[in-house]
Amino acid sequence: QVQLVESGGGLVQPGGSLRLSCKASGSIFSINTMRWYRQAPEKQRELVAGITSAGYTNYADSVKGRFTVSRDDAKNTVYLQMNSLKPEDTAVYYCNADLMPTRGVVFNSWGQGTQVTVSS
Repeated sequence: QVQLVESGGGLVQPGGSLRLSCKASGSIFSINTMRWYRQAPEKQRELVAGITSAGYTNYADSVKGRFTVSRDDAKNTVYLQMNSLKPEDTAVYYCNADLMPTRGVVFNSWGQGTQVTVSS
């Protein structure tokens, strides 16, 4: 069974940094676009960053210049480096990816989420 597992969340002070990881486990042929979303209490889930299999990236305006998304295809892992964190970055962060368990088959998968809290 293919699944996404996030790690790296926690409590950090404003201005601090965290790095989130998301590893796809199971039988995987390839992974297309990988993304990070977040959902704050009483708000809709929003796209934070994405990275294609070719390495093209996109970011929400609110995190540009502070967050960096990257991937290691040898490890089937996507990362989100978060710097200069602000209280408004507090949310549950979810990994999302277009997984190919075999050639020609693609399905979208979500991780379980990891809590990021920015507070003094």
